[in-house]
Amino acid sequence: MAFLQANIYSNVLEMEVMINVVLPQKTEKKIGSSSLGANEDVPVLYLLHGMNGNHSVWARRTSIEHYVTDYQIAVVMPSTDLGWYTDTTYDMNYWTFIAEELPEIVHELFPQISTKREKTYAAGLSMGGYGALKLGLRKPENFAAVASLSGAVVLGLQMEQMLEVRPRNYWEGIFGPLDEVANSDNAPLYLLNKLVASGQDIPRIFLACGTEDPLYAASAGMSGQMTKLGVAHTFEEGPGEHNWIFWDQWIQRVLEWFFDENS
Repeated sequence: MAFLQANIYSNVLEMEVMINVVLPQKTEKKIGSSSLGANEDVPVLYLLHGMNGNHSVWARRTSIEHYVTDYQIAVVMPSTDLGWYTDTTYDMNYWTFIAEELPEIVHELFPQISTKREKTYAAGLSMGGYGALKLGLRKPENFAAVASLSGAVVLGLQMEQMLEVRPRNYWEGIFGPLDEVANSDNAPLYLLNKLVASGQDIPRIFLACGTEDPLYAASAGMSGQMTKLGVAHTFEEGPGEHNWIFWDQWIQRVLEWFFDENS
């Protein structure tokens, strides 16, 4: 596998943005990581960071490059600051960047990466878990499957919990008036209901959270809502807190669930 660090320019954000990319590469006699490689139609995983992270954090805190070797997929890890994968009220359009512009840039710079829905995936932790689910629900035509680890996936319904993390002016700077979030395209449950009503195909959805995590109720609650709506999904839990010990373990389970037909 090759590991690349790239400075790209976002016309949407009007600024330089960092991304890390893992790409399959043919290697020989490299102890522990020999690989066949691939040069066309490579599946891609967009792997999103949480509030305290950036483009580098998945590579620094986990062995993601090693984990994806057997699957021969590309992994794109962008930096989106503290923008919650949202077109903010302060005119930083992180949603448009992540959902529309970034895939175009990736396919321009790495033409071997697939543009097919059935070979495109998204996953993330915490804020990134919210972002990954949001991608799947707002852009279902683009993703085969999405996964949320410890995600803030009932945003708009538990804003009091969010206010314990950051003050109101921070959240309103991103989402606008807090009493309107639950009925907007920034609320996963609202998006889910709208998607079900539309009759569109829904990507495969995986939710996981540690049982000691403050956001456990969010994942469990979203799973319950999906069950009520008849939306096929997988919800798994296990011992763990809101930390990298849990995420390093469970990103391996996500990859297995994405790509192992017997999972």
